[in-house]
Formats: sequence, structure tokens, C-alpha cells
Amino acid sequence: DFKGQKTADDIVRVVLITSTFLSFVIGFVFSSLMITMSTFALCTVALSLVVLPPWPMFNRHPVTWSSVQ
Repeated sequence: DFKGQKTADDIVRVVLITSTFLSFVIGFVFSSLMITMSTFALCTVALSLVVLPPWPMFNRHPVTWSSVQ
């Protein structure tokens, strides 16, 4: 449904911005680009596990379709 898509989009936006900042800080502290990319990749995989499956929380307002005439 459209509200579920907006919720997923909001989650993706917040998590990607946060993980980008967190990855940069961790990589800067350890002076390692490999740690920066690994942290961001791990956050992206975790985010994919949260928003890609068809969880019931994203389908609370299902769209009703018109019947075929």
C-alpha cells in the first residue's frame, strides 16, 4: 500500500543518511577506507533485510481494486 511504501522510504532515507555518517566517522577514526566501505555495506545489507521482505507492517492499508466488468 502507499502508506507502507512511504514508511519504507522514510526508513531507507534515515538509515542510509545515518549509516553514511557513521561509516565516515568510524573510517576516519581508524584511518581505513576498507572499514568505511565495510561498515556501509553491512548497514546496507541490514537495511535490505528490513525493507525488502513483504512484512505485514508495510501492508496495513491494502489497496482495494475495482472488479472487472
